[in-house]
Amino acid sequence: MNEETLARAIEARAEWFDPQHETAVRLFAGFYEGNPQLVIDLYARTLVIHNYADPPEAGQTDVEQAQDFLLQRLGWVRAVVLKTRHASDPAQRRGRLIHGTKADTRIREGGVRYAINLLLNRDASFYLDTRTVRTWARQYLRGKTVLNAFAYTGSLGAAAMAGGAARVIHLDANRTFLNLAKETYTLNGFPIHKADFIADDFWAFTSRLRRAGQTFDCVFLDPPFFAAASTGTVDLLNHSERLINKVRPLVTDGGRLVVINNALFLSGRDYLGTLNELCADGYMTIEELISVPSDVTGYPHTTVGAPPVDPAPFNHPTKIVVLRVQRRSSSPLLLSLPAHQSR
Repeated sequence: MNEETLARAIEARAEWFDPQHETAVRLFAGFYEGNPQLVIDLYARTLVIHNYADPPEAGQTDVEQAQDFLLQRLGWVRAVVLKTRHASDPAQRRGRLIHGTKADTRIREGGVRYAINLLLNRDASFYLDTRTVRTWARQYLRGKTVLNAFAYTGSLGAAAMAGGAARVIHLDANRTFLNLAKETYTLNGFPIHKADFIADDFWAFTSRLRRAGQTFDCVFLDPPFFAAASTGTVDLLNHSERLINKVRPLVTDGGRLVVINNALFLSGRDYLGTLNELCADGYMTIEELISVPSDVTGYPHTTVGAPPVDPAPFNHPTKIVVLRVQRRSSSPLLLSLPAHQSR
């Protein structure tokens, strides 16, 4: 690991180092900043080092050098987690503590507190590349009803709540992830209603919503890259249109559908072509492309590489689009989900 390269990356993000040490930021952006085998994130006072090398041993020297450099440079860091993407052991992929005694469990972004569990999953339980989507949610969803599909740990929905959303329904197949979303609600003093945290299959549950005629002012669609179930398959590289068509009927007339596609090998132009085809009937339009934040993409003076496939006109392989939806019937449908129930 070139220390000069890493130092330049750290200096570019100096403004993120707040005195309370509650921030979450990407410190080194992998292929963008010169080493596709290594990504480094900071969550409060905990470093998360992602080793993407295959085999993992090929990246071990870079990991050790980066850890030593950062612990010396950022003296307030108290823990380091290593996630080894291509390890045979699932526990190694989820991550292990290699420095310190405990990883941090909360961060703050845009005035909102988020619960995190850095050892919960292969990812770090909180996506840095969707920070701009959370900003959008806080700005535009006051008084709106929201479905947060593939909610994971609920950060997009929590941001909507912080912005004054009338109601947010979190849908994810994994109840453990949703429990972390509830912890975020507790940190912010948001009321927790069991009916708003739904552990269910995406395909089956959205079908029930459609049959019931239930709609939302905004639907977030941030699925995994690939997932197969007996009820349907998520394939963001080859068939992203299936997911969009599945939830499109759940958006109110004039409402928004926010779609996020993180397929690394799907070019931006191909993805935009798919969206344009979906919009050809005139009942859906592309309202906005949301950029990924600069710490995730690298800065002009730190960027030396590029992703394997060109994401343009997006600025990162995580491609984020706000779609405006119009219904063939302009008569609004009432939201009739089960009533709130206190935890």
